[in-house]
Amino acid sequence: MPRQFTLPDLGEGLTEAEIVAVLVREGEVVGEDAPLLEVETDKAQVEIPSPIGGRVEKIHVAPGQTVKVGAVLVTFADNGGPAAAPAAAARPAPAPPGSTGPPPARGSAPGAGPVAATPATRRLARELGVDLRAVRGSGPGGRVLDTDVRGAAGARPAPAASEARPQPAAATREPATGGPAKPLAGLGLEPPPLPRFEQWGPVERQPLSHLRRTIAERMTLSATLIPHVTHFDRADITELDAIITRNFEPARARGVTLTLTAFLLKAAALALRAHPEFNASLDPAAGELILKRYYHLGIAVATPRGLIVPVLRDVDGKPVLEIGRELGALAQRVRDGRAALDDLRGGTFTITNVGALGGTAAIPIINYPEVAILGVARARQEPVVREGQIVPRLMLPITLTFDHRVADGADGARFATAIVSLLEAPERLIGDLG
Repeated sequence: MPRQFTLPDLGEGLTEAEIVAVLVREGEVVGEDAPLLEVETDKAQVEIPSPIGGRVEKIHVAPGQTVKVGAVLVTFADNGGPAAAPAAAARPAPAPPGSTGPPPARGSAPGAGPVAATPATRRLARELGVDLRAVRGSGPGGRVLDTDVRGAAGARPAPAASEARPQPAAATREPATGGPAKPLAGLGLEPPPLPRFEQWGPVERQPLSHLRRTIAERMTLSATLIPHVTHFDRADITELDAIITRNFEPARARGVTLTLTAFLLKAAALALRAHPEFNASLDPAAGELILKRYYHLGIAVATPRGLIVPVLRDVDGKPVLEIGRELGALAQRVRDGRAALDDLRGGTFTITNVGALGGTAAIPIINYPEVAILGVARARQEPVVREGQIVPRLMLPITLTFDHRVADGADGARFATAIVSLLEAPERLIGDLG
């Protein structure tokens, strides 16, 4: 029977997405994991791979269309195999009587349907040359996790490059039309009506893109719900800048572009360990502060479509070079519109660095449901008094904006000071650089 692929659960309360591009045609035969659609949702434009292989019988969506989670996107023709639900919506099969532990991953044997795994995990498997069908998933319902893939990659020799599965050629991408303008979601505040601007001269109305509308709604939500307070400080990064300059070429020889942002991420993660109230979310209904014992940091990336915040995971336990390597690859995927949904979810704290664009300071809006965000402006040479002498030093302006419901001004000052202290003592951050 025909098999339908629906828009999977996008997580974090997201309920809809806008179709940006359809990458296949009706009648085309596609392989599992082949690019199927590009969608834009929340702060992400991501590529959705096909969870199964087969012939595309009908495409139910078009560029510019907004669809809800669960809506049918593509119908695949019956190719003689069993019907399969999309991996993202797969439910675990009941375990046999007397069995223990998680059931095996769906699709662990040939012909058993798609393997339950996120697009990011599938991409990792392709990069490491791991066949997902041969991996036993340890996640809920037998879902294959990144750790399962890495474990499988370390358990046997990597396959030769010639064994890698060939990727089908991408279909011609149809540009999104954008569709009609849609109103922003309200938050209980009714704005007054706008005047008729036409009475003073010609005007032009431009519909907001899905991404721009989402940013507007989320920023309004954050500014409305969270009482923001901002602490200003400066860090003397003269020594740190010298270390970056000295190690730039050796790092590039290892495939890493060493930047200040990598050190900012490391310093913030280490400071968050000592100040966990800033690595948290507030649950007002329960009257509880949810302290997260993991350090997944978001970094704001400017793109032609708008501001997108991808997430680097477990930053506290990674050396600076690895952070720089992951940051470069992640930022490039975002700019190319190839980020997976998992690349943009699960952040605990955000950094926005506008230093490359200029400015002396910035007060960013908190990335809800986080409780704090670090803003960084351009570092400048300034005259500074050191040991009674006026000397030039490279000073970096930072601003810590945080939720006043969960922390007081003194708490914010201590946390910002911890970040500054780490940046001013870079030997605590660079053990991996030699």
